[in-house]
Amino acid sequence: MLGVSRTAMREAIRGLIAKGLIDSKPRLGTRVRDPQYWNHLDPDVPRWRLEAAETEDYLRKVFELRNATEPAASAIAAENADAADKSRLEAAFQAMVDAGADNVLLVEGDLAFHKSIYLATHNEFFWPIGQLFSLTLREMFRIAALGSHRPRAVVEHRDVLRAILEGKPELARAASRILLDNAAADVRRIRGSAADAV
Repeated sequence: MLGVSRTAMREAIRGLIAKGLIDSKPRLGTRVRDPQYWNHLDPDVPRWRLEAAETEDYLRKVFELRNATEPAASAIAAENADAADKSRLEAAFQAMVDAGADNVLLVEGDLAFHKSIYLATHNEFFWPIGQLFSLTLREMFRIAALGSHRPRAVVEHRDVLRAILEGKPELARAASRILLDNAAADVRRIRGSAADAV
């Protein structure tokens, strides 16, 4: 029916089983598992969900996870960042500044900046979250790049960067919270304006 070989089909089934999406047993067949069993840190799973999910609900969930993890990650990064981490963060921030009016470059710099925070924790349990965000935040940052708040957002990123570079965990945590609160408000405002214009 799909025009693929049995071998290709078996490999696809194996891949979906490894990601926790399906279960396949002899005489019982193949069934889609409940989402609580899916491996949501597998890069493919959030990408597929983003393509199929209702955007508003998806963005809300991403912000919830960011609020739960990113201020803590920023504080830990302020304690643990080494010279390479600091250089990576500075380069990502500079890419945001250098992007000017180019939204694509701004989004890439923004993604690199936030992923670098998670890497700078030197805690491997944070790293998959940074990788997850590098995939899922693209849509959120694409929306946010359309707003007129860019100068303020750059300053807020600079505040997070400075706190991490200076090794001030509580300042990094507070700066991250401010950045996230304002980013959420920006996305809500931009999406509301777009809806009003339709």
